[in-house]
Formats: sequence, structure tokens, C-alpha cells
Amino acid sequence: MINKPMIVVAAVVVAAALGLAYYLHNRSAQPPHVIAAAPAAAPAEPAIEHPVPQAGDAGPLPALGDSDPAIKDALGGVAGSDVVMSYLAPDGIIRRIVVTVDNLPRQKVPLDKRPTLPVAGAFQAVGDELHATLDPKNFARYEPMVGAIRKLDMRRLADVYLRFYPLFQRVYQDLGYPNGYFNDRLIQAIDSLLATPQPAGPIELTRPNVMYIFADPGLEARPAGQKILLRMGPENTAAIKTKLVDLRAILTAAPPPKH
Repeated sequence: MINKPMIVVAAVVVAAALGLAYYLHNRSAQPPHVIAAAPAAAPAEPAIEHPVPQAGDAGPLPALGDSDPAIKDALGGVAGSDVVMSYLAPDGIIRRIVVTVDNLPRQKVPLDKRPTLPVAGAFQAVGDELHATLDPKNFARYEPMVGAIRKLDMRRLADVYLRFYPLFQRVYQDLGYPNGYFNDRLIQAIDSLLATPQPAGPIELTRPNVMYIFADPGLEARPAGQKILLRMGPENTAAIKTKLVDLRAILTAAPPPKH
């Protein structure tokens, strides 16, 4: 498939050639001071805001379709193989991560594309369908996973990300962003998560259909990633935010914006 920049360049070349042929054919009839307008310049490529730091040379990467064993092994070296087995989806790891990261700042995240396994236990609320609050017991469902995240060395995790970055970038472009830059999208997702508010009191819920939603329209309108953190409770959210700040600093050499 021809990419957009090549189409633009080809169009400019064709237009210039046609203009030159027209000029040569009619130069005797044209006033000498008439000058044809120059062809429009091709649009500039989107600027990269956060170029990834240079990764060390660790040899050739596997093909995307064969990358699961390699990235599982690399992540196991950071978090432990038991953590990878307990929480990571069995296949399509890189594609699942890219799809999820891309959707965290949006309203919905496709559950069938998430890179982690479902959290054990059922969602818990206190009250009835019209007047309920988020049960603090619900936060305990996330504590084992957050405990594993607390122990992560974010520098080593970033090294894995940078090692496999060409595959992350390829998947992101295949999603429909041929000129996109995945690391920029990752930083946008991190900044969105860091902007998650912390309500002062119990979080009120309502149940208009099958699922509970936040009773506060402002909270319900928040991005999907923020609503995930809100359901995890303040202590779990704070722990994850701390790790996200560390990861962001490594990948950008800059602090997150103030909210």
C-alpha cells in the first residue's frame, strides 16, 4: 500500500511535469512575464513530542506473531515468572497493550483486548440499585496485582519496553495511525491516568441497567482509565500513580504536567 506522504509527493511531481509540458507547448503564445504558480508543498509530518530513548543493542527482534514468548520471558525477568503467569493474558501481548493504551484516555476500553487477566471476585457495592456506594471491600480485589506493581523496577520495565518498541510502534500504526507515534500516545495515557481525581467521600453509584455506573455525571464522563483507578480505591490508585510518574520520567526525562 502506498502511504500518504508518497501519494502527496507523486501528485506534486505529476503536477509539475504537466505544468512544464503545458509551458513548453505554449511558450510562444504566452507573455514572457507570466509565471506559473508553484505546486503546493506536501503537508508536514506530525511532530514527535516524546522520542523514545535509545535502547541498547540486544540483538534482532522476533516477528510480531512470534513475540509472545520473548516478551513474556523479558517481563518475567522484571516481575517474576509467577507474576506473568498470574496476571498476563496468554497471547497477543504487544497488540493487547497497544490497543488498551490507545483506549485508556477514551470512554471505553475493549475488555476482550486487555493485556491482563480479569481480577478475581465480583464487583461489590453497598445499598440498592437506586442509592448505592462503592464498597471499600471491592478495593481488596486489586491489592495482589497492585502489590506486584509496587515491587516493579520501572527502569528495568522501561528497558523491556524500549527493547520491543519497534513492535509496539508497528502495531500502533496498523491500528489506523500510519503517521502516529506510540510513545506519544503512551505518555498521553499516563497523563490521563495521573489526572484521576480523588473524591473526598464514598463514591455514589446507580444501576440503570445491568452494570453499576457512577452517580456523579462528572465522574461517569471521565476517561475509561480514570474510572478503572477510581474503582480500585485511593491507596491502590496512589501506588499506581507513583509508578506511572517514575515510568514517565524515564521515558521523557521530564516531570508530568500539574493538574
